[in-house]
Amino acid sequence: MKKYSQWMADSVIQRKTDLTSYWAYEFGLTLDGIAEVWRQTGEQKYFDYIKSCMDTFIGEDGSIRGYDVKEYNIDHLNNGKILLTIYKETHEEKYRKALELLRSQIEHHPRTKEGVFWHKEIYPEQIWLDGLYMGATFYAKYVSEFSRSMEEYDDIARQFIIARKHTLDEQTGLLYHAYDDARQQPWANKLTGLSKHFWARSIGWYCMALVDTLAELPADNKYKPELIKILNETMEALIKVASPKSHVWYQVPDCGERPGNYVEASGSSMIAYALFKGVRMGWLPESMREFAKLSYHGLIDEFITETPMGTICLNKICFVAGLGGKPTKAYGERDGSFAYYISEPIVTNEPKGLGPFILAAAEYERL
Repeated sequence: MKKYSQWMADSVIQRKTDLTSYWAYEFGLTLDGIAEVWRQTGEQKYFDYIKSCMDTFIGEDGSIRGYDVKEYNIDHLNNGKILLTIYKETHEEKYRKALELLRSQIEHHPRTKEGVFWHKEIYPEQIWLDGLYMGATFYAKYVSEFSRSMEEYDDIARQFIIARKHTLDEQTGLLYHAYDDARQQPWANKLTGLSKHFWARSIGWYCMALVDTLAELPADNKYKPELIKILNETMEALIKVASPKSHVWYQVPDCGERPGNYVEASGSSMIAYALFKGVRMGWLPESMREFAKLSYHGLIDEFITETPMGTICLNKICFVAGLGGKPTKAYGERDGSFAYYISEPIVTNEPKGLGPFILAAAEYERL
């Protein structure tokens, strides 16, 4: 079988995919995928591409085009991971300064009363599963590179545990998209603070964040066994709701073939990536290896098409989904209902799907 990780990375480059127009977490996510192809192949062109993209943002003084610490937007930390990759290879001071700038956001980023980062300052008291990938994983990688602080590692691990405590559905084992600690948001249940539905990509963000953060935590971290247990329980729940035909995941995971629902590429790629990596690292049981393989073939069969130019496309990507904030043209209020999640545009070759697909394919090839 072809190496789909490299094929997709080459396709992204050949298509001149926009990864530089603004400081966006999904652009860094796609570059993280290409960085993995660089590590596996050793081909310099992939590193050069990553560096050239990020150099459009980073000033010689370490400033970052389009980034403002005072926005306190957790999404804006994600690109720090690709900056770390570049810094570790080049040791150029401008990248170190840019990383310190991003790290400074964590010092003052608002938190819930239990210490979990708000998703954004404009989304007060809210924990979104997405935020664990954006903030905690960069935080963990930064700590591993620069401080090795046990206190900081504990702070990071607790983010996962508290977020799960508030978003877990005991009946299914799945995690709701978001939680409002203040119970003020229109989308939030007034008793529980929970949003109305599960969303595949949000659970995917959480699972990717778990495996990437587990890789950074020291072996003797007191919370590590609990995080591994959470990973196992979450994967067991996800396997139960995967498509029985293609072994990938629906946009609204527990609603299966309900009219309007569909198997979705970005969330499926994220969950598959976490499954492959969890098995490879020994955090998930060997018995999950076969399902991981089935889900990989499902990614290829459901979502990949080849073009006449020899590139490949990733299809059936939910363009965006969120809660509250600015109403959408198609649906109006982002209320977290089933109807809302299936109303958002379905697109091809969007970076929120491309990066996870490359990462999943690279993990499959290692597995």
